[in-house]
Amino acid sequence: MQPTLDLMSPETRANPYPLYAELRRTGIRQVEPGGLWAVSRYEDVAAVMKDPRRFSSEGLARGFLPPWIDRNPTAQSLVVKDPPAHTRLRGRVARAFGPAALNILEPKIRAIANELTHDLLRQAEAEVDFVEAFSLRLPVRVLGLLFGLEADPYPRLKGWADDLVSIPAGQHPPEEQARIRQSLVDMERCFEDIIEARRASPGDDLVSELIRPADDGSVLTHEELISFLFSLLPAGVETTVYLLANTMYVLSEHPEERARVLADPRLIPRLIEEVLRYEPPAHSSLRLATEETEVGGVRIPSGATVVVLLASALRDERQYPQADRFDLTRGGQSHMVFGHGVHYCLGAMLARLEARLGLEALFPRLRDFSLAPGPIAWSRSLIARGPLALPLRLFPA
Repeated sequence: MQPTLDLMSPETRANPYPLYAELRRTGIRQVEPGGLWAVSRYEDVAAVMKDPRRFSSEGLARGFLPPWIDRNPTAQSLVVKDPPAHTRLRGRVARAFGPAALNILEPKIRAIANELTHDLLRQAEAEVDFVEAFSLRLPVRVLGLLFGLEADPYPRLKGWADDLVSIPAGQHPPEEQARIRQSLVDMERCFEDIIEARRASPGDDLVSELIRPADDGSVLTHEELISFLFSLLPAGVETTVYLLANTMYVLSEHPEERARVLADPRLIPRLIEEVLRYEPPAHSSLRLATEETEVGGVRIPSGATVVVLLASALRDERQYPQADRFDLTRGGQSHMVFGHGVHYCLGAMLARLEARLGLEALFPRLRDFSLAPGPIAWSRSLIARGPLALPLRLFPA
């Protein structure tokens, strides 16, 4: 009998990669929490992600709507729908994340990154929490642009995003359940206010664009608007927060690579791709097996919930030589971290853009930086992983 493996144990959340390696060695099997069927090898992950007929995104819907939650619009959003409903909704919102829209956003994001860098370096050589001071503030400000809000919108955005992505993690004590339910209520009230304000006074922001009729005259329903904003919040905040923080964490552990990038910021795009592979912000996704099927030589029963371990696939030795080595010379893009197939993340280009502009503002003004002594507390989520705080010492150029 195989020993029980728990994806949410404190040891695994602190360092999940040994468990991922064991899963790749032993193949597909059930794990905690909840007897999930874990798919960990690159080839198997790709097969599941590109087969929405047999592996439905309804698995995500189940994860976001446990019995102790009555309503969670995320469970009706684009990310948990399969074609054809997914195709219609994705086509409606895709333009807002395309190259033309990002070209308009780029100078605004660059200005925010320069402002945050200026504020950050005023604390140079003193210990500073990089998450609170930079990697959180940048995506929250960008999300404010997308929502058409003021410069520092709703300080609770990150807390709401944390609560939302923590829902599929398994057991929550009663006090956490109550807080998460209240967060869902507060989020919906906030988004309804934003939608009402944009209907009354449209602007050039994402919400105004989504309210306008499409070229064929179709419009998104109120429920579709709310559900999309619910899914956008963690995607727009958590991904970039952890991508930036993970980058600084990884470089603090690799001094030679850190020196190379600080000396030559042209390496930043390559750095981002290797961080996305080596220490990605997104670790897993959930799928529902719609029929009994075989993957990787293992029969998965109909109705099973499958956890697709994206971060494990990106450390698969069969796909990446010396996969556990952080290596800026690899080249290429780590597409798997943003999903695969029809559910490839719409915001992937935006996340890369925010990370690049943030690091391009910061690195030319740094001579070096180091991680302050002490343990790192990592996020408690099955889906996303990054440090809750990252104490750094910064040394200006």
